[in-house]
Amino acid sequence: MTLCDPPAAPNLKHLRAQIDDWSRALGFQHCGVSNARLDQDEAHLQRWLDQGRHGTMDYMQRHGSKRSRPHELLPGTISVISVRIDYLPAASDRSQRVLDDPQLGYVSRYALGRDYHKL
Repeated sequence: MTLCDPPAAPNLKHLRAQIDDWSRALGFQHCGVSNARLDQDEAHLQRWLDQGRHGTMDYMQRHGSKRSRPHELLPGTISVISVRIDYLPAASDRSQRVLDDPQLGYVSRYALGRDYHKL
């Protein structure tokens, strides 16, 4: 290969496997990759907002178009990586016993970590 040769195309299956591995290593339970082209979804989002379905989440109205145009937030965006963290631990029987006892208190798992809105 010389400096004039174009770079080899990435192996997308290998890249996706790496992304999945990284997400698990970071503690996420699920990882998805989607296309950033949301042209068809933008009209649906706008109708949803116009109908007030966002309730008191005013930020959704203020930033609605940014949700359907990721390339305006980060020029050149072609894909979006989304991850999920499960809040309910696998063994939740102990927490249910605590919740059933009016003498005890229980702190929700999501309240124990960082604010997920700011990750």
